[in-house]
Amino acid sequence: MAIQDLEIPTRKPRRFLPEDLALDSWGKLEPYFKELLERTIASAPALEAWLSDRSELEAVLSEDLAWRYIHMTCDTANEEKTDAYNFFISEIEPNVAPYQNNFDKKLIACPYLDALEQQKYYIYLRDVRKRLEIYRDENIPLSTEVQTESRKFSSIAGAMSVELNGKEVTLQMALSFLKDTDRKIREDIFNKVRDRRTQDVAELETLFTKLLTLRHQMALNAGYKNYRDYKFDEMCRFDYTVNDCSNFQDSIEKEIVPMVEALDRERKKSMQLESLAPWDLDVDVKGREPLHPFHTGEELMNKSIECFHQVRPYFGECLQVMKTMKNIDLESRLGKAPGGYNYPLHEIGVPFIFMNSVGTLRDLVTMVHEGGHAVHSFLSRDLEMTDFKSTPSEVAELASMGMELISMEHWHVFFPDPEELKRAKREHLEKILRILPWIAAVDKFQHWIYENPDHTLEQRQNAWKNTKLPLSSKVVDWGNDHRNMKDWQSQIHIFEIPFYYIEYGMAQLGAIALWRNYKEDPKKALDNYENALKLGYTKSIGEIYKTAGIKFDFSRTYVKELADFVKSEMEKI
Repeated sequence: MAIQDLEIPTRKPRRFLPEDLALDSWGKLEPYFKELLERTIASAPALEAWLSDRSELEAVLSEDLAWRYIHMTCDTANEEKTDAYNFFISEIEPNVAPYQNNFDKKLIACPYLDALEQQKYYIYLRDVRKRLEIYRDENIPLSTEVQTESRKFSSIAGAMSVELNGKEVTLQMALSFLKDTDRKIREDIFNKVRDRRTQDVAELETLFTKLLTLRHQMALNAGYKNYRDYKFDEMCRFDYTVNDCSNFQDSIEKEIVPMVEALDRERKKSMQLESLAPWDLDVDVKGREPLHPFHTGEELMNKSIECFHQVRPYFGECLQVMKTMKNIDLESRLGKAPGGYNYPLHEIGVPFIFMNSVGTLRDLVTMVHEGGHAVHSFLSRDLEMTDFKSTPSEVAELASMGMELISMEHWHVFFPDPEELKRAKREHLEKILRILPWIAAVDKFQHWIYENPDHTLEQRQNAWKNTKLPLSSKVVDWGNDHRNMKDWQSQIHIFEIPFYYIEYGMAQLGAIALWRNYKEDPKKALDNYENALKLGYTKSIGEIYKTAGIKFDFSRTYVKELADFVKSEMEKI
């Protein structure tokens, strides 16, 4: 793909909707929905034209919602921006849902459906049929309420701050001090952040209980016995099962947790500690100051562009286009929602990267992670339909996590000092091993929650404890403070996007395999990576992974194989 193909400052011309259409009322939108619903389809080409127009409408809607979400998360204290987002959720989406269901019915009933290229549309039609199966009118207002309520988590979390050296800072910024070489400072920071989160425990419990009740009712309305089973179908998880998730959780417990405990024993010995505490896990074991790969958001972006350029020039150009278009907001500040994301903008084809950088190695990793998502958006931007670009998370996270590890081979851009570079690589690999048990715990906890919707708060707390402890290092002294058993509340996915988390673990395994291939043959590995991402969601997850030159597998044997590879690379460093 030529560089000039990337330099697109404006969206492609519309064929169906007016260029100046303002999405400020349902009345302005409904005529286009009616036209699609009532249009006569008299041939296979007419059906494809209808699909194209529907796709354009969906792209325009999704991009408008995207910008409302972006503006709201960039400034959670701005009521006008929050209201604009809530307007779409409450006034536009509920009216769209019945039409989308009728569009699906119209498509499946069309006499020219079989004339479509079946291989091309197989995945899309598979999802359409599942949507029809689970759709219920009575779930529309419930879905609206869930979306409105779930966003309250970001407002609550975004308002959290602590005082540090006489200055009010975000929790993200405070947590960066867990790398401080002074153990007393680390303990104080850990306790301050924990105590601040404790202030909102009751509010977050109440919020989640409400979300649980709403989601369970949606499942019952659709004929399911629990929300877990409903959500699996809603997410169109055709390529793996609930049992596969259990196997993943078991593989992580049996193969990864022992490796993490070995790292902790090594850390405890190196730091000469009688007891290894949670605030000892991020600091350098040799007492060196924290790594600072950059100081400002501008520097982070520029170095990321150079790093990606060295991986493959095209990747660097992707980030440069985003910088030129100002589709980035990188630095942490008060009132900004926590976390980071790459939001695809399907109409213009250039995504937006949001994060909360404070100058740490973790921020560098977040940037290259979201940059991987961005490259994925660019590679799939020319697919014909919006749904073709909407990849399942197991694939989307493969793009981002794969980029983390592949780009690591070029982190000298951030760390010209060879010793700092080695240290950065080792810290990142250690983080990869450490995050897998947390991913397994969050996923397993959600299975229990939604399979047991009538549980009490005490039972919920005990369930988290019983889930987390087997997936936690026994070398770390976690303490008996009950507040440590509420740390699931820090995970945004549990509130806003339930069951979207195990994908990170599955994709992490795939990313390790990608990295292994890259170290053996960089060009072939990158060609496979690009070819896989260009598929969007036109193939099954297994087929996409196969195109990438890796396996979609989370058996204990495969997990051990990949973990052993990571361990061997750490030993080389």
